[in-house]
Amino acid sequence: MEMIDVLDAQGNFTGQIKSRADVHRDGDWHRTVHVWILNSKGELLIQKRSATRDINANKWDMSCAGHISAGKTSLETAVEESAEELGITLKPEQFEYLFPTKKSKVLESGLLINDFHDVFLVQADIEIKDIVLQAEEVSEVRLVHYTELEKLILSIKEKFCAHPEEYQKIFALLHERYG
Repeated sequence: MEMIDVLDAQGNFTGQIKSRADVHRDGDWHRTVHVWILNSKGELLIQKRSATRDINANKWDMSCAGHISAGKTSLETAVEESAEELGITLKPEQFEYLFPTKKSKVLESGLLINDFHDVFLVQADIEIKDIVLQAEEVSEVRLVHYTELEKLILSIKEKFCAHPEEYQKIFALLHERYG
């Protein structure tokens, strides 16, 4: 059972630890990581979440993501999630911390999502053929140029996980860096 540190609405540790299910049931604030992998062609690796996921099933999302287990850091979790979900080994120094985001949402299922996201960028030339998907979490991956992905998210929002603040920040940063 995945145990998670409970935070207050400002992101401070409360000293409480709960299961992932209880955190979502109770609407407790907690921290997650979001990892974007960008190759030298300007393509972002995106994943389609498995049909069996309890949140955002069958929707496209960033390269990988996950809840930060109690006592772990966001960087440790980012490295672990890349290995778990995608079967790729990345070194901690490959992860660039970009920014935090915050999201509060009630899902149709009744789950209460109150997340702080630590967003990372990894610049690496990952080949699709080298990826080993964790079937329970991920059903498919693709490489999409960041300018094309930005258009896709705007035009077919319902097929992507809703992260409007993060999308705005990541695409602004990529445009600033790469044109």
